[in-house]
Amino acid sequence: IKLTASPALAVTPTFWYMPYSLGFQVSLTTFLMLELVLGFSSNLMVLVLYCSQSNLVDSVSNMVTVNLHVLDVAVCVLCLPLTMVVVLLPPGPNLAFLCCFHEACVTFASIATAINILVISLDRYDISVRPANRLLTTRRAVLLLTAVWVTSVAVFFIPFLERGQVAPLALTLLCIGGQGYDTGVGMYYHLLLQVPIFFTTVAVMLFTYSRILRALNIRIGSHTKKSQRFRGPSATSPPALSSTAPLVTSDMEATIPMPAPMGVQASVSAIIALRRAVRRHRDRRERQRRVFRMSLIIITTFLGCWAPLSVTNMLILGIGPSDALVSLRLCFLALAYGTTVSHPLLYAFTRQKLRRALRAKVKKRVVSLLQVDPSPGGTVIHNSWVENRKTSRQVRLEASEGTDRCLGEAL
Repeated sequence: IKLTASPALAVTPTFWYMPYSLGFQVSLTTFLMLELVLGFSSNLMVLVLYCSQSNLVDSVSNMVTVNLHVLDVAVCVLCLPLTMVVVLLPPGPNLAFLCCFHEACVTFASIATAINILVISLDRYDISVRPANRLLTTRRAVLLLTAVWVTSVAVFFIPFLERGQVAPLALTLLCIGGQGYDTGVGMYYHLLLQVPIFFTTVAVMLFTYSRILRALNIRIGSHTKKSQRFRGPSATSPPALSSTAPLVTSDMEATIPMPAPMGVQASVSAIIALRRAVRRHRDRRERQRRVFRMSLIIITTFLGCWAPLSVTNMLILGIGPSDALVSLRLCFLALAYGTTVSHPLLYAFTRQKLRRALRAKVKKRVVSLLQVDPSPGGTVIHNSWVENRKTSRQVRLEASEGTDRCLGEAL
């Protein structure tokens, strides 16, 4: 008896063919799931803190920062799960539409993230170089953020417009498992748009943060010269004040009670002023090093997350899509999603007001857990960590240091 296979059974293994290996799927899905949990929770925590404290969203800088975290939440909710579906889903009749929708989400995420980072860089440049006469006012910031969202939503539909130009629905946009890739003219305009926006954002970041460091260095130098002029010759050469006194005194002069020499008082005042100036100069230098480190970390993080994806897009535009490039692009896309985790650390929790609000929330929560309702015979648990600490130290900020503090607070 000769057995023949049914045509339906012969097609089934091909239909359920997995385009990616099991190890690739497990590792990439685990990484994407970790980014989803950490990115969504951290950005949502930042938004809750901003919404619970009305005084936090009181400036243009906070507005653009909140806008970035809203975008990160949207990326975590929309783009990350869809990328996991593309990695895990086997080929099927709806693969072409799913890949098109995925490319639309990736285009939205990459362009919207780059534009928001560009806006934040311009805002920090504005507040650092022109703190007294800012160009980015609240009204202009609202208009600018509205334009950012309109542009981000508009680029979302570009892959669908590209897809409408091709008749065969079995061809896919950068997804393995179809009957080939769309290689027609005008099928990868969304990639062509992502590359120049990325390099423009990098150029703006390098320019703005270099000017911020330069402005901080100029202010440090000007404050140092002012303190030297304030101290005068008495501060720079204390021994010269005492050199004018006579070296030998007569016995009659020794018997007359003399008040404390003016030169000694001036020398003590000059030494105190010199110590204060040195301490202020050391604080400003430390602030400058901190701003430089933060600037370097921000630029490096953006480059490390989005540069590999942009280079892969350039290769696809140059030599065309292939299975190896598409798989590599998925890995670099997962790396680019890492900015949803780094943005709260770099832009939100570096702000002193937000850290204070977070500590207040944590302390209030701990107090509510530790305190017991005082009743007859009951006890109240006291914790020194959550008690209001009374300190006698008075911190005075001079007017000349206000702008420097703004620089450190902005970064």
